[in-house]
Amino acid sequence: MNQVHSQIEAEKFAELAAHLGRVGQECYRRGWVLGTSGNFSAVLSHEPLRLAITSSGVNKGALTPADVLQVDADAKVIQGIGRPSAETKLHLAVVRMRAAGAVLHTHSVWSTILSDAYATDGGLSIAGYEMLKGLQDVDTHEHEEWLPIIENSQDTDALVPKIEHELTRYPNAHGFLLRRHGLYTWGHTVAEAHRHIEIFEFLLEVVGRMTSSVPGVRP
Repeated sequence: MNQVHSQIEAEKFAELAAHLGRVGQECYRRGWVLGTSGNFSAVLSHEPLRLAITSSGVNKGALTPADVLQVDADAKVIQGIGRPSAETKLHLAVVRMRAAGAVLHTHSVWSTILSDAYATDGGLSIAGYEMLKGLQDVDTHEHEEWLPIIENSQDTDALVPKIEHELTRYPNAHGFLLRRHGLYTWGHTVAEAHRHIEIFEFLLEVVGRMTSSVPGVRP
């Protein structure tokens, strides 16, 4: 029975690793994770918590299943060769707070610009766009999405409680921004999280272009 269970886990890990690889290549192609930026994860199991996450320092345009590691609830590598993303603990925090099945993080131009421009407001409001309906459980363009903006830090242990605070404060948020850094979003599955990346990156570019081209509109 244990052998069968292990085989099932191995197959699930391989499937998730392959899916994360495809997502990474697509995000690279779209210009959202240039160089070695960004990191992607998917939950193998919640009890005990096991996460498949991209290895640190890997160019996402060439991401393969071999570049995905398995870590435990303490971000310790239990399968794979390499070092997990420095932001693994942030992924684990989101998984715990949102019961997410996947967490994706991009470093796009517009998420970086807007996370700085609206940092003093504590977040960015996006409302009135049809594309908002691509977010899980949103069924009207009249929805107002609040993206909290969190001050970035190289100390991920210090970032975790800040993220937990914002996710508690805004229970309906589908993502957040790290200042001058990028976007985090999640979903029940890798596919759903990937869809959220596409929706948010579209909306962030729209807002960015609007604010930079329309007189009287900030920043």
